[in-house]
Amino acid sequence: MHHWPLILGVLAMAVPTLVSLARGPWSLESGVHGPIVLATGLWLIFRRLPEIREQMVPGNVLLTALGLAIGVPLYIFGRAFDFVSIEVAALLLVMLSVGHAYVGARVILSLWFPIFYLGFMIPVPGWVLDAVTQPLKLLVSEVVTQVLAYFGYPIGRVGVTIYVANYQLLVEDACAGLNSLVSLSAIGLFYVYMLRGSNWRYSILLLMLVVPIAIAANMVRVAALVLITFHFGDAAAQGYLHNFAGMVTFTTALLFIFLVDKILSPVRNWLAQPAEAGA
Repeated sequence: MHHWPLILGVLAMAVPTLVSLARGPWSLESGVHGPIVLATGLWLIFRRLPEIREQMVPGNVLLTALGLAIGVPLYIFGRAFDFVSIEVAALLLVMLSVGHAYVGARVILSLWFPIFYLGFMIPVPGWVLDAVTQPLKLLVSEVVTQVLAYFGYPIGRVGVTIYVANYQLLVEDACAGLNSLVSLSAIGLFYVYMLRGSNWRYSILLLMLVVPIAIAANMVRVAALVLITFHFGDAAAQGYLHNFAGMVTFTTALLFIFLVDKILSPVRNWLAQPAEAGA
């Protein structure tokens, strides 16, 4: 019963943060995976409740106090100055500390994947977005321009701006791959853990393929938007079709991960053999 004040304190911190996420990052394309990660991450933990109850022992008081001493001030700072990334990261640290106090270090270590997976809830800071998306935008715009030029379209580019006929298109962050890259990494990680977790060699291979799949899918998205602009006008591309293209791109890339997993089944079986032979 002495842990209830800590649990109530975590709830008091979590509710306003979740409201802020719902109104902010989760309402954007870059944060669409947030609610999915939260729901599936909690499910991964709760499905192991019988195992947790058997192994739980009170955690080290000093470790719990240290986690709270770091997490609570960081949460207050992030909340006060609207640094959502710091706020969410600090909340996860506080939740981890309270969980440690209740179930102990052994259980926490056994839950390493759900804990790591929940880290995808942390919104990517703006400076990271700027640093990572610039080379991605250059790559996407260059490849799309070269491919469409090969098929005879009157297209050129300057930096991340694509010119086709009388139209000018700026390759934005949403089209450069980072948004779907983060989302696909999170969902792909969940998929690999649930279905291929016992084969860690193949899991690493499949996760490495998530990055090129996401970038390639966004190249298709940008090419489609350029073609829509050329044939139907700028309004069609920048309106409903632009948003619909994002959803289709994410779904297509996700299905492509499943397809690649199916195609690589011989590789998966081959990589599993050493582990089975050594068992």
